[in-house]
Amino acid sequence: MIVGTAGHIDHGKTTLIRALTGVDTDRLEEEKKRGISIQLGYAYTPLPDGQILGFIDVPGHERLVHTMVAGATGIDFGLLIVAVDDGVMPQTHEHLAVLQLLGLDAGAIVLSKADRADAARIETVKAQLQTLVQGSFLDNAPVFVVDALSEDKPGLEALRQHLHTQAMQSTTQDGQGYFRLAIDRVFTLQGHGTVVTGTVHDGVLDLDGPAMDLRLMPRGTPVRVRSIHAQNQASRQARAGQRCALNLGGIDVQDIERGDWLADARCFIPSTRIDVELSLLDKDIPALRTWSPWHVHMGAAHLTAHAVPLDGESLQPGQTGKVQLVFDRPICTVTGERFIVRNAQASETVGGGIVLDPNAPDRKRRSTTRLAWLDALAQWTRGGPLEGLLAHAPYGLDEATLLRLSGGSQHGLSAPANARWRTGSRPQSQPILLSDARLETLCQHIESVMLQYHERNPDEPGLSISRLRRMAAPTMPDAIWQLLTEHLLAEQRLARQGAWLHTPGHRVTLSPEDETLAAALLPLIEAGRFDPPWTRDLAKATAYPEDQTRNVLRRLVRQGELFQIVHDLFYHRRQIAVLAHIVKELHSGQGVSAAQFRDATGLGRKRAIQILEFFDRVGYTRRVRDRHVLRGEAWAAAD
Repeated sequence: MIVGTAGHIDHGKTTLIRALTGVDTDRLEEEKKRGISIQLGYAYTPLPDGQILGFIDVPGHERLVHTMVAGATGIDFGLLIVAVDDGVMPQTHEHLAVLQLLGLDAGAIVLSKADRADAARIETVKAQLQTLVQGSFLDNAPVFVVDALSEDKPGLEALRQHLHTQAMQSTTQDGQGYFRLAIDRVFTLQGHGTVVTGTVHDGVLDLDGPAMDLRLMPRGTPVRVRSIHAQNQASRQARAGQRCALNLGGIDVQDIERGDWLADARCFIPSTRIDVELSLLDKDIPALRTWSPWHVHMGAAHLTAHAVPLDGESLQPGQTGKVQLVFDRPICTVTGERFIVRNAQASETVGGGIVLDPNAPDRKRRSTTRLAWLDALAQWTRGGPLEGLLAHAPYGLDEATLLRLSGGSQHGLSAPANARWRTGSRPQSQPILLSDARLETLCQHIESVMLQYHERNPDEPGLSISRLRRMAAPTMPDAIWQLLTEHLLAEQRLARQGAWLHTPGHRVTLSPEDETLAAALLPLIEAGRFDPPWTRDLAKATAYPEDQTRNVLRRLVRQGELFQIVHDLFYHRRQIAVLAHIVKELHSGQGVSAAQFRDATGLGRKRAIQILEFFDRVGYTRRVRDRHVLRGEAWAAAD
């Protein structure tokens, strides 16, 4: 368990921790000279059951509240400390508000410097505190009257026993989620190299377990951990809820900043926009309006952002609402993360809240669909059922996204009764959780688009899979699109003819005479392989008029038997498939050049370029400078 102190400057927080643990958390010379804490300080003491109880000593000075916030984001138990001679002071209010906004639900109150007041004064301060904490997580919390410098310490001993009991009774975090540690300090240790310290928010890092792809985020730099100190002891593990120091290999101190994360690579997708549920304190502060600037404290990071209200024109003091925070650089966070906001001058805590969507869009952010999704996320973070979240996911939830939303925890991710996990046939297809009703709605929409196309274009054979996607669902993720088209084909609700998809009853027919001509043309074109005859040569070979020959060739294109590369040059579908496979074989991740394709096919440079441009035109590849790169969906089409 991590205990965090909170309270006004010079109210005895550091002295109390030294009396409880024997450790002086004022480690800087300036701190000792001035008698105040400037940086976060840490101390540890063993418990009877072998666990380690950790303490975070935070600064009380109002100009250092941002440091206090960084420490508070990782604590389990809050100690609100008030000196009886001063009583409740400004930072007492602000520190309590920070702990409350961060969702803390366990704590105690300490009246320090008891030697400086008589019994009447102590009762007066108790009454002040009773009014202050009413309705907060410290309402009805135990109160300990302590003189940390006295040899007679009954109050101190009672506090120590209470903390030990709370620590041993606290629920140990199961560590199921993705590992992530909020870095609040980085330094070089002679003989060891780069060391970072911070609080583990989720997961377990086990040096003796399976290798983990750890990244310094948001940069995404791979990181190797050489050794771990957890709760001030050498350890082979770093677990959720622990204060840890990690010795890193392969990275320099200057490459790491306070506020960075050391995390499982699957945990974050960096983003400059996050959607949150924000509560403003009911005090004399300006309303939150579009693009108003705020200081945001999240994890160990101090960030600046502009705010955009999502469910109204403004957010007034004392109100809670959905807001998009826009940062000037990519940041990392997770759904359910708590944060604090301070005013534009960073002089006053004005509110706090919880992250809903860590990768928010910049368009249609106030749409009805979008706000319904955020409402569902808000309920889910409070323990709501997965059905509510799934009902507002327009394309279902793929496994990677759902695990990222849950922080990597499998708890509560079992498929609801009206849904199931579905997987496409392609290798490494991402499982998707999709309700039966949503699957049917999406399928009906695709069928409707196809039917409308047939009505407008009765002589066309159908649509390529890429064009159908652009018409029916341009924003749909690859995995769900593949799943839906496979399902429609398997259910025979769509049919495939060559490169075209169409409804099962749709046919493009030829007259008997054109059928005869087509039967003569197709073998001639296929026999030409990569260099088929031109239209005029085909007309001479079959003794049909050139216009009629060209008309039949175009009808065969619509039927999916042929592809037109340039005017009057048609390729057989089987030869196009061979050429597409050659492009895929030549593709090395950097694309295919005209020279490579020319050499592989034995064609001239001009013809090679014409074929590659055809592949660009139909969406199989795309031109990137002088190379042709396979599109994502083209990999499936080429298989």
